[in-house]
Amino acid sequence: MLTPELYTPSMSEKKPFVLRIAPEKLKALEKWAADEFRSTNGQIEYILDQALRKSGRWKTRSENTETTETTD
Repeated sequence: MLTPELYTPSMSEKKPFVLRIAPEKLKALEKWAADEFRSTNGQIEYILDQALRKSGRWKTRSENTETTETTD
């Protein structure tokens, strides 16, 4: 069975983005990130990835390429 793989761009492919956020939200986000052993930036990316996949706006690598599923 094939498992969907998320496309994760390399650092050179990532575009810097400025985010304005209320200090109390940032503090909560930083704590959440620390609780899950992620950087704050990594946590923001994780949350965005989850929201995009849930809404059907983010495709996995296997959805972008035609693959055939084989069984044993």
